[in-house]
Amino acid sequence: MSVRAKFTVKSVTHYQNGANVLLEPVTGGSKENESFYKYTPGGKIELSTINPEAAKQFVPGKEMYVDFSPAE
Repeated sequence: MSVRAKFTVKSVTHYQNGANVLLEPVTGGSKENESFYKYTPGGKIELSTINPEAAKQFVPGKEMYVDFSPAE
């Protein structure tokens, strides 16, 4: 089974060798976001990357889907 969540990029902090990204669950703004918020009301994801192309994908305010599935 997999689980899909929807998060908003809250901040991106760039460093000499990479970036740190903070994401938080969506809370509203659309019917879809309200549906996601109903099942994921709180939390955060914080990640770091040293891949400049990956870091470019994270823009503050941008909404991102996050899929969780077992790594078997």
